[in-house]
Amino acid sequence: MTDEKSAGTPLAPLHVDAHMNLRDHVHQSLRMAIISGRFEKGVRLNERRLAEDLGVSTTPVKEALRQLAAEGLIEVRPRRGLIVCFDRAFAEEMILARAALESTIAALAAARITEAQKEDLRAIIADMEKATKGADADFLVELNTVFHNAIHDASRSVHMTHLVDLQMFYDKSARRVIHDDETERGRALKEHRQIAAAIIDGDPERAEQAMREHVRRSGEHYMKAVFPQNKQKE
Repeated sequence: MTDEKSAGTPLAPLHVDAHMNLRDHVHQSLRMAIISGRFEKGVRLNERRLAEDLGVSTTPVKEALRQLAAEGLIEVRPRRGLIVCFDRAFAEEMILARAALESTIAALAAARITEAQKEDLRAIIADMEKATKGADADFLVELNTVFHNAIHDASRSVHMTHLVDLQMFYDKSARRVIHDDETERGRALKEHRQIAAAIIDGDPERAEQAMREHVRRSGEHYMKAVFPQNKQKE
């Protein structure tokens, strides 16, 4: 007997973005399949099947799997192959790590932001207010990325920004579900306003605290979606 599981429903073929190389596309697709809970812990991944599902050769799949192994999301087991390692405990650690990184970046942004970047941040918040009022969930998903990227740029912290990408725990589809909820849209806007205000005011301590609370609360929503109560008890 073995605790390994089959990969289940095939992945959708890739829609290649000209601004991203094929290996990165494959890596992103497989990573999100794991992070979203589509490939559960214990699933054995088959390179050839993944390549067929994604409509690519096995070469970019092999490269992407090596990268996922380096990130700790999968592991190579002798005579068993590539096994998914991601589970609830792993996700909780990722959320804590991202909260620590993003909050430190926010503090740096508060200390380093330029006047032009302050105006950019104000404009993003204004767009968020309009999108929230208009219940435009798709635009809010885009603005969320723009907002955090603006803070990353203001912090001028290249290394920590790269580390944040490794702790990304949900994709656009998960954010879309979250922003479909009216209460959540309002709560997220309030938190984004608080973060932006602290950074614009040049208050690192306030910015760090506001960002940490925001990321951890967002993480709680993700955990409820990917690891519901009935799964936790299995």
